[in-house]
Amino acid sequence: MKTLLNFCLIASVISIAHAQRFDNGYWQQQVDYKMVIDMDVNTFGYTGAQELNYTNNSLDTLSRVFYHLYFNAFQPGSEMDVRSRSIADPDSRVADRISKLTPEEIGFLNVSSLKQDGKNLAYKVSGTILEVGLNKPIKPGESTTFSMVFNGQVPVQIRRSGRDNAEGISLSMAQWYPKLAEYDFEGWHADPYLGREFHGVWGDFDVTINIDKNYVIGGTGYLQNPEEIGHGYSSKKGNPLGGDKLSWHFKAPMVHDFTWGADPDYIHDSLKMKDGPTLHFFYQNDPKIIDNWKKLQPKTAELMTFFSKHIGKYPYDQYSVIQAGDGGMEYGMCTFITGNRSFESLFGVTAHEMAHSWFQFLLATNESQHEWMDEGFTSYISDRAEAELAGVNTDNPSYRSYRSYLRLAESGVEQPQSTHADRYNFNYGYGVSAYSKGAVFLDQLSYVIGQNNLDQTLKKYFNDWSFKHPTPNDFIRCAELVSGAELSWYLTDWTQTTNQIDYAVKSVTSNPSGTTVVLERLGLMPMPVDLTVTYYDGSSEKHHIPLTMMRAVKPLEPDVNVHDSWAWAYPTYSLDLKKEVSTVVIDPLQKMADVKRENNSYATEN
Repeated sequence: MKTLLNFCLIASVISIAHAQRFDNGYWQQQVDYKMVIDMDVNTFGYTGAQELNYTNNSLDTLSRVFYHLYFNAFQPGSEMDVRSRSIADPDSRVADRISKLTPEEIGFLNVSSLKQDGKNLAYKVSGTILEVGLNKPIKPGESTTFSMVFNGQVPVQIRRSGRDNAEGISLSMAQWYPKLAEYDFEGWHADPYLGREFHGVWGDFDVTINIDKNYVIGGTGYLQNPEEIGHGYSSKKGNPLGGDKLSWHFKAPMVHDFTWGADPDYIHDSLKMKDGPTLHFFYQNDPKIIDNWKKLQPKTAELMTFFSKHIGKYPYDQYSVIQAGDGGMEYGMCTFITGNRSFESLFGVTAHEMAHSWFQFLLATNESQHEWMDEGFTSYISDRAEAELAGVNTDNPSYRSYRSYLRLAESGVEQPQSTHADRYNFNYGYGVSAYSKGAVFLDQLSYVIGQNNLDQTLKKYFNDWSFKHPTPNDFIRCAELVSGAELSWYLTDWTQTTNQIDYAVKSVTSNPSGTTVVLERLGLMPMPVDLTVTYYDGSSEKHHIPLTMMRAVKPLEPDVNVHDSWAWAYPTYSLDLKKEVSTVVIDPLQKMADVKRENNSYATEN
């Protein structure tokens, strides 16, 4: 209890910081949930009572609000169903499965009562969105309370959440409750749920779940009544509900979602880190997976230490790895992951999903609009973690991301990363753009400004923007302030266009005083250029040509020769060298995502 109180104090300080930021132009909404849920594990139906306190920190008067009703997506004819059956390369986990669900297998959320400060409200269900007109507008700085009674049905497991997944986990409860949509400087974000990404409002959650006494729950939040629960939390002393159900009471301070998994066969292990949170593990009592899940636990602690060191300290007192869902998916203070895997896969997916606790959960970008900041940043830092802790691709942790992006660049189906997550023509294009091209954005930035500057940028980004909703510009401004470079060109070309990088050695010509090397920019995207030159006498030199619009030079080793900058509009650049050249290589470390590496080098014929 002392730990929880300490963290609540931290959360209060964060909330005060938000109010102070309001004076500097930044604001964000606050929403506090109190919910009581009664689950029937036989029918997979549940009822809920929700009290939601909403504070309008914007400068706008709000006359309506919107809720997400995610489970309504799992019905024949829903937008998710139709989109999955009409896109050229559907996610195999969804495909046409929704269209075949029976009434007993579908998911839904039905609202039977909704009040604002005790007075009934008019509302309309539009697919996965509840549209609500307010009796009393919420003025800037005002708070209001919404009271809702609802019921739901857990769908057959198809995407992320549901019942009876492929490994037999009973309940994967993600996106399961009516969730208030985010309102920010761009207005309302009431996007229909098509199976992609999310955006949520920061707040405190108080959730009570009444469920069959044989079930074990793991998820977001701190369990408030372990003495009543047992199941490895503590010795069970009593059941206030009586009968066949237990009441699980959780509190989660300063999160933007609440998720839980439940199964009667869960093994529950915990590991208290010396200088970190308590780690919880929930997995099936299956001899085929137990050894891997035991082996995973100390490695998860290593991951927690790595991410806290390289990004920022994990602020909560616990983190849970839960066997559930349909692959791997991050949530508040926990992740869902399927458990019947090789150890290498179990560790790799855990590394990726845990990294999401920073990118996306603590740095809560709008995933629907900036999915590459979520998936790409996570892929970058988890690849580095796997390289250090498991020896995976140690020479270049982002190698697979570069390779994947270059295939997309050649495919003819690439769309800008600024494309809304639901608007990609192909799932393939979305996946590579979000994950691989997003990871290359960071790794290539280390080439542009230097690895140490990138490392410091990530830490500044976390310190400045955790518990907020940063945008791409907020990140690139952190990089500019750390490095002293102008970087708007990098953000624009890489994320808002499909411009490609293609630099070439155009010619190498001997002359009486040495050699003239002419470089050529063939692609539209500008970059500074690293160059290695080898001479006939066996010596070699490193050269660097800055980019004029960057207005800075990255930190370089003392032996690197720095030349005049290259302005983007000039297609060629001449370099006069004093000796006869044998070979020239552009970007010898292959840190630029150059789409035609074959023209990056020159070698004289023997």
